[in-house]
Amino acid sequence: MPVKEKFTMFHFVNYAAFAMITLICVFPFYYLFINTISNNDLSSRGLVMFYPKDIHWTNYADVFRIPGLGQAALISVFRTVLGTVLTVAASAFLGYLFTKQMWGRSFWYRFLVITMYFNAGLIPWYLTMLQLGLTNNFLAYILPAIVQPFFIILVKTFVESTPLALQESAQIDGAGILTIFAKIIFPLITPILATIAIFSAVTQWNSFTDTLFLITDQNLFTLQFILYRYMNEATSIAQLMKQSTGAMVDISNMATPTSIQTTVSMVVVLPILLVYPFFQRFFVKGIMIGAVKG
Repeated sequence: MPVKEKFTMFHFVNYAAFAMITLICVFPFYYLFINTISNNDLSSRGLVMFYPKDIHWTNYADVFRIPGLGQAALISVFRTVLGTVLTVAASAFLGYLFTKQMWGRSFWYRFLVITMYFNAGLIPWYLTMLQLGLTNNFLAYILPAIVQPFFIILVKTFVESTPLALQESAQIDGAGILTIFAKIIFPLITPILATIAIFSAVTQWNSFTDTLFLITDQNLFTLQFILYRYMNEATSIAQLMKQSTGAMVDISNMATPTSIQTTVSMVVVLPILLVYPFFQRFFVKGIMIGAVKG
């Protein structure tokens, strides 16, 4: 019969510390949410701190009427899904190749690692993207993010921790590199690929600087760029919404710069916030398995 562990002061302090850290992490999202559903006048004056006041849902109805928001959501989702799939596929195969004997492997691996520490800078990057025709082009979101050195190194380390005998037995049976990768290596490295998928998806979803520098076509704007733009233009957007709501509206719940900023932020953050906890468990499993050999 297992011995029941005694609850000690260490356990109490440990649980209290983790509870406090959890509260610190969760409270900003809670604060953001209660300000989106509270009286806009009170919220703009900073009087909503711990619980909502005069609850209403007008802000969300107003925000969803913002022109281009639906198109931006589609672009963000499509960009995140396609970019994540291609990044994971490239990282998996290149990471596997770097574990095999091939011409100039050491040189190419060092060349890959160097790119993590040195880059040409913003202006050469922009000129390169311009010459490649990646301005006002959806591929500007996808192509530059496919090859990620850090992800490739993670996969390489993970593959090296798998039993080499599996690959050798497949080679004896006549399997080629692609067959070994697809039928043996790929199923074994799914934990690290899930981790990479989370990293890539969060990065793709949250990115807005590439839109800022490369995109002027409003049909290619992303949700994060919409958030960035409306954060800077919240006052004028609030005035526009006040004019479009009509006369029979409670003045206290009319749109304000604060209500626009908090509501747009919540709309943009909520999708990835709901998805992230379901995949977070892959972080520890994926990285720790590949971090220790033997």
